[in-house]
Amino acid sequence: METFFTFYQYVIYFYATAIALVYCSLAILAYFNILRSKQSYSTKEERILKKHPELSPGISIVAPAFNEEVIIIDNVRTLLNLDYPNFEVVIVNDGSKDRTLELLIEHFSLTHVPYAYVSKVPCKPVKRIFRSTDPRFERLIVVDKINGGTKSDAMNAGVNVAQYDYFINTDVDCLLAKDTLTKVILPVMDSDVEVIAVGATMRMSNGCRVENGEITEVRPPRGIIPTFQEIEYMRSYLVAKMGWARINAVPNVSGGFGLFNKDLVINAGGFDPLSHAEDLDMTLRIIAHKRDNHEQYRIVQVPDTLCWTEGPPSLKVFSRQRTRWGRGLLQIFFVHRKFLFNRKYGRMGWVMMPYIFIFEFLAPIIELFGLICLFYLLWTQQVNFNTFWLMLSYVYLLGACVSLITITYDLTVKKLYSSIYDYFKLIVFASLEAFIYHPLIVMFTLRGYVQFLTGRNFKWGEMTRQGHSNNKPQSKFQVSK
Repeated sequence: METFFTFYQYVIYFYATAIALVYCSLAILAYFNILRSKQSYSTKEERILKKHPELSPGISIVAPAFNEEVIIIDNVRTLLNLDYPNFEVVIVNDGSKDRTLELLIEHFSLTHVPYAYVSKVPCKPVKRIFRSTDPRFERLIVVDKINGGTKSDAMNAGVNVAQYDYFINTDVDCLLAKDTLTKVILPVMDSDVEVIAVGATMRMSNGCRVENGEITEVRPPRGIIPTFQEIEYMRSYLVAKMGWARINAVPNVSGGFGLFNKDLVINAGGFDPLSHAEDLDMTLRIIAHKRDNHEQYRIVQVPDTLCWTEGPPSLKVFSRQRTRWGRGLLQIFFVHRKFLFNRKYGRMGWVMMPYIFIFEFLAPIIELFGLICLFYLLWTQQVNFNTFWLMLSYVYLLGACVSLITITYDLTVKKLYSSIYDYFKLIVFASLEAFIYHPLIVMFTLRGYVQFLTGRNFKWGEMTRQGHSNNKPQSKFQVSK
């Protein structure tokens, strides 16, 4: 037994060292990728694209909505007001039980129109399609369908209706920057290799000042959990994904925001309604489709913050979100295990999947056994406290340094917060993340693993919607991020 625990201590040490090396490498790659992005695309290119709308590829924005009466009107207005010459907004009402559809009909002068609906990818039946009689809202299409229980099913309905070659996968609670479409389409137009997907940085909208559906001032979230998630999102997008994008190995394009090639998604079979991690599942399947057909591809990550989303406002809602992510992560390795260490799939088989397996899937399990090992050593009084505190400091400082680098990168891309205090707040929360936020992630992720392995019936969790105004009622939505 003592030999086992000694061996496990070395496993923990080398595992932490491997994580350090990976993140240091990603930080370096991300830095050069951010610089290249800033040098390649400026406001000049954006202005040229807007002056010549005939050169602008059409983009469909697909946003499912389920019981979103609190925020539906303001957020749809935000989508309609994006600064881009050639786009449409497809709102999929996924069987809402509140006044979501009624509010859309009233505020946007919608009427039921005949539509030659073609089911290119499977989803629950579509009942009606609405267009506006007001020329101001001619870009808006509302699809009313039977509830499919998942965001994937609603997304498939939106893909079936979308008329353009590219579509944005987002959530109706998300607020997009006005120049979003220009920033994500420029890398597509500028690449010699086909770009199959584009991601961008996402942030929390919980603390932002929002007027008429538009963010007028960016602030850190007020709540504890959303603030921790703000740091996590910044680290994930600005360090991890920007680093992976430098070597064309982005693990997944977020379900909260991402641009996709529509034909490729259709050829890959659309979003999987049974997947608990539809964003990762779709990313893997479109890459596999390109590899199976021996075609080159690129997935691009844009460093700019283009999407703000409402984070879980409470521990209960946060637990639902992370438990679902845990279920989805384990499901991925059951469904797509053939990709792991498979040289046929190139970077996905030898870089992306091993990274996800070793440093994301196994991480909570290794940490749990590490905690058990620590308790045993404390109980038997075998802990060398000099080594213990050294090891703890090593792991803690590693995480803190990566978070500080992330905040620095955010300043490099664009200074969004107007106050030094706001950045200081993020630094304080980053210093506490390892002791408060990270243990919760480990616990909820492991619970997701257990639920998946025990075959527990899966139901989409509901999250209380606070909205961006305190004088509005609350609603609930299907957790999809």
